[in-house]
Amino acid sequence: MSANDDRDPLFRYDDPVFADERLLEITHLPGPDRIVGRDEQMQRVADALNPAIFGSEPNHLFIFGKTGTGKSLISRSVTQRVITEAEHDDVTVKYAFIDCGEQNTEASIVKTIAQLVNDPDESGITVPDRGLGTGDYYKRLWQAVDHCTDVTIVILDEIDMLEDDEVLRKLSRAGENRRISDSSIGIIGISNKIDFPDHLSERVKSSLSRDELVFSPYDANQLVEILEKRRDAFHDGVLSDDVIPLTAALAAQEHGDARKAIDILRNAGRIAKKRNESQVTADHVRDAKEKTEADRFNELIEGSPQQAKAILYSLTLLTENSSEKEFPTKIIYNQYKEVARQLDFDVLSERRVQEILQEQNFLNVIQSEREGRGRGRGAHAKHRLLENPSIVKKVLLRDSRLAVLEDDE
Repeated sequence: MSANDDRDPLFRYDDPVFADERLLEITHLPGPDRIVGRDEQMQRVADALNPAIFGSEPNHLFIFGKTGTGKSLISRSVTQRVITEAEHDDVTVKYAFIDCGEQNTEASIVKTIAQLVNDPDESGITVPDRGLGTGDYYKRLWQAVDHCTDVTIVILDEIDMLEDDEVLRKLSRAGENRRISDSSIGIIGISNKIDFPDHLSERVKSSLSRDELVFSPYDANQLVEILEKRRDAFHDGVLSDDVIPLTAALAAQEHGDARKAIDILRNAGRIAKKRNESQVTADHVRDAKEKTEADRFNELIEGSPQQAKAILYSLTLLTENSSEKEFPTKIIYNQYKEVARQLDFDVLSERRVQEILQEQNFLNVIQSEREGRGRGRGAHAKHRLLENPSIVKKVLLRDSRLAVLEDDE
């Protein structure tokens, strides 16, 4: 009698493609032997955090680089190694990883850090999800840090998405201002905008002494090596010989995005499994590339107002029907008015459309640049899509309210 004979027949209990799909998850933290091409950057992060091993305050660090260049991976990996090494000297290091794209307010960040480092048995406090003001959350954070850690490392991913940078000043000066007395805090800020520090308030600039580090994109050979180190996510013989080189080449076409390469490889495996095919081939990779790009763009615009989607759809139509890639607000606005009419939306003012385009630029959905019109004539903004227009359109039309536009084409 098979071990699966008494299991629910609705589900599958074998996986002909994946041996361990978790190795391809973005949240997976690989061992040091699986990290490729980042020895120098890893050492720089280690140098900044090294004092934490002995219970001393680490250096604050800002890390810059394009998406998928290993910024978050290296930060988490080195921090985890610091925690392990500190234990040998009876030093307690804890860390809080915050995605500022999801939590960008001062109160939510302070609350989350406190919840992650707090141990109620040691601190004698709890950190509720709601019901406290920002000042009260700070008080509980300081108590949690002082009672539960010797060193707290705060990793702020997408730090440029912060609504207010005051949290940086308070965290970096917690010891100096005697908010904490028995512990210290180190900050790692991660951003793909290298000019982010220029936009910090003067109070933060003067108080936040830091090192800075830039991660360059991976090249195609490094991407191949990264993917080879995840080959064991699949059963032996499942990947055809051209799958990893093709996946790496497709990811390298843009800017050496390892995260995208791993996403494509995982999606290729899922597509093969869905089709009941026992081998992952180049055809699966090409289909996976489109799915990966669509999924990523969908994450970017998920939750966007329908008016914003109508404006993006207008920019998509212009891009599809023109040899130009950039368009002034005025041209987009004229196209948007027609799209809004088709959707029976209220037509926003041109000023409001310009504001929404700037919001999409901030979210890295589009790219906007100001261009001079000539001496004495001021400047105007031009906007372009950052994703293939066919992908953008496909994702936008998933919204049932916009789906009617597909019928009108």
